[in-house]
Amino acid sequence: MIALRQVSLQRGPQRLLEDAELTLHAGHKAGIVGPNGAGKSSLFKLLLGELAPDKGEVEMSGGQRIAHMAQEVEALDRAIVEYVLDGHHELRRTEVALETAREQGHNHREAELHGTIEALEGYSAPAKAAQLLVGLGFTQKELDHPLSAFSGGWRMRVNLARTLFVPSDLLLLDEPTNHLDLDALLWLEQWLVRYPGTLLLISHDRDFLDAVCDHIVHFERHRLVLYRGNYSLFERTRAEKLALQQAEAAKQQARKEEIERFVARFRYQATKARAAQSRLKTLERMGDIALAHADSPFHFTIPAADKTSHPLLILDRARLGYRGEDGSETVQLDGIKLSLLPGQRIGLLGPNGAGKSTLIKSLTGDLPLLSGKRVPGEHLAIGYFAQHQLEGLDLTATPFMHVQRLSPTAADLEIRKFLGGFGFHGDDVFAEVGRFSGGEKARLALSLVAWQKPNLLLLDEPTNHLDLEMREALTEALASFEGTVIIVSHDRHLLRATVDEFWRVADHGVEPFDGDLEDYRAWLKARLEDERRDARADKAERQADSVAPKEDRKATRRAAAELREKLRPLKRDRDRTEKAMEKVQADLAVVEAALAETELYTDAARKSELTDQLARQGELTSRLEQLEQEWLAAEEALEALEAELQA
Repeated sequence: MIALRQVSLQRGPQRLLEDAELTLHAGHKAGIVGPNGAGKSSLFKLLLGELAPDKGEVEMSGGQRIAHMAQEVEALDRAIVEYVLDGHHELRRTEVALETAREQGHNHREAELHGTIEALEGYSAPAKAAQLLVGLGFTQKELDHPLSAFSGGWRMRVNLARTLFVPSDLLLLDEPTNHLDLDALLWLEQWLVRYPGTLLLISHDRDFLDAVCDHIVHFERHRLVLYRGNYSLFERTRAEKLALQQAEAAKQQARKEEIERFVARFRYQATKARAAQSRLKTLERMGDIALAHADSPFHFTIPAADKTSHPLLILDRARLGYRGEDGSETVQLDGIKLSLLPGQRIGLLGPNGAGKSTLIKSLTGDLPLLSGKRVPGEHLAIGYFAQHQLEGLDLTATPFMHVQRLSPTAADLEIRKFLGGFGFHGDDVFAEVGRFSGGEKARLALSLVAWQKPNLLLLDEPTNHLDLEMREALTEALASFEGTVIIVSHDRHLLRATVDEFWRVADHGVEPFDGDLEDYRAWLKARLEDERRDARADKAERQADSVAPKEDRKATRRAAAELREKLRPLKRDRDRTEKAMEKVQADLAVVEAALAETELYTDAARKSELTDQLARQGELTSRLEQLEQEWLAAEEALEALEAELQA
């Protein structure tokens, strides 16, 4: 159990907590939310004992093993798989003791230490570490590469793998998705759902919080408010609470009407594909979501250029990639033919390293084509945002100066009002950028894109470092933007609310993806299974060649058929469970949609209906958890049999 009793905490002049109360029980998976600077990371430091409260007590159950993801990773010459294994200090100490016992010839001590390593699951540890790294996007070939060979974002992935690898009863994760692409995020999401301990998760990804968390801890006016359920339920509950406060009513209604206007605008445009229908549903929900964010400090629009071209931009038989200093070419995408039209809203999907960022850089013109043509329209005006642009900000200048350099004749009041929508108020407008946090720099970079009135927005992971309130403001601004949008993002809520179609970047090509994000998840899973099957087949073939190079091919095919026959019933059980999960998830979505109706909570005549729906929600949630355990057991049994048959 974790308990905060009347805790007050102040860091410098800033008051973070005042008489805060919080109780979390073992097994809870709690999302920690609140604006940047509210004290979320300081809460972790309180739990780790790195900070002491100014007042009150922090109580924790004894004997808890805590795993915490450090935010800084040194560039070491250690192989990344060894770096992950180093996180298990007890295992490493035991291995050193075992080596010492061997050198000294202490046979009894050696046998004892072998037993300790087995109890620590040390003999399967390298395979587990490799599995975590591959799940987070590394290839098998990269596992022996030194940590220093990777960029900062990839080092953070190694650090995350190390944190997940360490045996723990309490897992503290602070923005673990910041450096992940959608593939790795989906993998991490499933890993955390299966994590058996207590989880405290700081994240600004609403879909991630929805999938993983069963409680939400909200920093509100220096207090900690605990909500049962996931983030969407927290939003609805908080919206209802705010709706009861008369002082907020007019502000909330204005926000809801604004959302409803652009929902109506897109209602008859979003009819072409499942992705478009999904976006329409998200837009319709945003009226209610707006209530929960009525007190947000961020509210802005992205004006589009007055003129446009048809088409805006063409790539014709383009080869995309990088050219080395020696003239060698690294080709990522080839034979690309596409035309960007006014009003298109495209989300780019694809495996890690497939070329999504390369495509965006080539569209901007920053990355020259290796061959082919890039034909811009006469009135093309590109707004481009990527994380590396934060490094291009002038650290000695202020937000006001950055905007003024773009438009020297703009009125001071106009600039200040514009920057206010991005959260820069009062003296913040004239503060040096060098003192800003990553989130503040990201907001400034986005504001500079918006100020220039583009008609083509190219956004590469725009939500990194942004808190939930700013993400929601960006989502609303993009949904009402009248130009063309192309987005790479692991924020699924942002994608659902802002794009009408998906393009899949994979296998050196770009093609329309006829489906939504759930279809893409299924495609990724099938692709991964194919890759694993091919890898197993290659391994089996190599082993067969080395052991019996003259073995009859007919016998090999017969053995492969027998293997498939033994695996078939296990696969059938797994697939049957998966279909049952999809059915329960669909039923649960219907119930949660009903529970989203505000009238259900305020109309006394519908009290029994509310009770029934809540009971039904509990039944379906319990059934879904049971099916997930069955699916996991079937999957593990299948993998165990495959490993046994290959041994």
